[in-house]
Amino acid sequence: MDEVEVEVSVGGGVTPPIDPERVEAAVRHVLRAEGVDAAEISVALVSDDEIAALNREYLSHEGPTDVISFHLHDRGEPPLGDVYVGVQQAARQAAGYGASVADEVLRLAVHGTLHVLGHEHPEGDDRAASPMFARQEALLKEFLSGGEGT
Repeated sequence: MDEVEVEVSVGGGVTPPIDPERVEAAVRHVLRAEGVDAAEISVALVSDDEIAALNREYLSHEGPTDVISFHLHDRGEPPLGDVYVGVQQAARQAAGYGASVADEVLRLAVHGTLHVLGHEHPEGDDRAASPMFARQEALLKEFLSGGEGT
């Protein structure tokens, strides 16, 4: 029996560059790959204004960011969390990385889900070389190549 609940929503003023069902499938892929058989994860695709407000309120940072995740469960409980993906920021980053906006949204959903599962990375220049980023990229590549299962 599937004990995994994943909900993807689209915030006001956002035109998603990808079908929300595809984002849901990517999150489910991460959960399966990480051996999680019970979880509740919500992913919201939001505007610059919405993610900037979350960034200010919860992290005391100014301006929009790409992804914010909230780990809402205690140790020993099934994963429970919220992931907010800044779609406009994802579009700006995708252009800089030479990636599609859809793939960048998926990357950020994978990144946020890994945070909900307890993965962490250093800040600064070491961030992209961290084990979490390597795991993120491996999971994304597997998903995009069709290894997401059924």
